Amino acid sequence: QVQLVESGGGLVQVGRSLRLSCTASRSVFGPNAMGWYRQAPGKQRELVATVTNGGTTNYADSVKGRFTISRDNAKNTVYLQMNSLKPEDTAVYYCNIQSLITNTNYWGQGTQVTVSS
Repeated sequence: QVQLVESGGGLVQVGRSLRLSCTASRSVFGPNAMGWYRQAPGKQRELVATVTNGGTTNYADSVKGRFTISRDNAKNTVYLQMNSLKPEDTAVYYCNIQSLITNTNYWGQGTQVTVSS
């Protein structure tokens, strides 16, 4: 099992920034992707951004140019820098790590991000 612990959520005004962090209790063997997903009330969980342990990134169109994902493989940690936040970014943000060999997924407990106008 892999435990993921998120931090950095909170309440912020429109246009401001937040940085989310997520640390895994251990590394996942082989090729893997760490990332962030979010779920707003009444909506399905959606991808925000992912980064592989090789450094390949993927972003949802809605956050391109505003959010930046990065990871520190030595610390088993992934970060999400969120700039120019909008009210529609309000959601619970979940950290995820997926083995690209077995497709096994591990999830964090979620952290609330609220953007007020």
